[in-house]
Amino acid sequence: MSARVLVAMSGGVDSSVAAAMLCEQGYEVVGVAMRLTPEAAASSKPRRGTCCSYEDFEDARRVAERMNFPFYVIDLRADFAARVVGNFVAEYLGGRTPNPCVMCNREIKFDRLWSRARALEADFVATGHYAQIERDPSGRFHLRRASDSSKDQSYFLFTLGQNELARTLFPLGAMSKAEVRQRARALGLANADKPESQEICFVPDGDYASFVERAAAPAEIRRGSVVTGDGHALATHGGVHHFTVGQRRGLGIATGTPMYVREIRAANGEIVVGSRDQLNSAGLVAEQVRMVDPARLESGEIALEVKIRYRHRALPAKLRMLPGERAEIRFEHGGPAVTPGQACVFYRGDEVLGGGFIERAVEG
Repeated sequence: MSARVLVAMSGGVDSSVAAAMLCEQGYEVVGVAMRLTPEAAASSKPRRGTCCSYEDFEDARRVAERMNFPFYVIDLRADFAARVVGNFVAEYLGGRTPNPCVMCNREIKFDRLWSRARALEADFVATGHYAQIERDPSGRFHLRRASDSSKDQSYFLFTLGQNELARTLFPLGAMSKAEVRQRARALGLANADKPESQEICFVPDGDYASFVERAAAPAEIRRGSVVTGDGHALATHGGVHHFTVGQRRGLGIATGTPMYVREIRAANGEIVVGSRDQLNSAGLVAEQVRMVDPARLESGEIALEVKIRYRHRALPAKLRMLPGERAEIRFEHGGPAVTPGQACVFYRGDEVLGGGFIERAVEG
């Protein structure tokens, strides 16, 4: 009897080819599209460059019909609103810069979706992520970067542990984007040349600050002043959610020299600015730290590389675990500004060791 796999299908070429490849490999495929966004965002108007529209669902359905496997749309709007959108708004209001894609993977794709997979008696969940899973001779699972470094998405998957990796498939991990599109054309898939999603699905216009303002109560907006490190006020601002650490433009000040956001003090609404040199940090403290395989966690300091943003290069560093699922990471040669709320992911070569969320910078 073939293993049954629930494939998360966005309507894009990646998840479509992943589903088709699993069909070819003999799996019993069940395609599922997740309805995540509210009615206003999921309008029937074409939204190329985003995802989760009705057009996307139809693209996924056409692939399922062509490859002859069942396809369903499941409504996860309530879970998505509470676990992802709610977190996004709260983080910005708290002066942090969230990564909703990491939260969506953790809270929706590899949590709520897996609960649906169990209900359908599926053995695996599969997605179109560019990452690789390997099982070693001892039976332990390893999460590795994709072969195509330009498309690697392992950064977004650091929350997956041994139990999740054991029941997850990433069919595209060894392929390049060009190879995926070529395979789609060979299969006759109508979405072979469909553009990639670029924006956050629930903020299709990319205006995060306006989205937060619409979602928040007026009393939650934390207005205040733009100040220097010594407390000198330079301007007032309309809310801390307009800013992120490292930001240069849109500060509403004119000092004659470039100024950057160094710190966001949400409690009193202060945006602290300074020169570029003042952005540098010696490291960071991470919270909600998860390791892919806790059994491999060494005592004392751990040498590794850390990525503080998806597109940022990995920096050599040393990690020391702290109480309460926290860790201190010290850059070997000093590092750039770190942004509270962003994911920081730990690597050793091409392997993901784990990660967490940046709590604060470490200075000196």
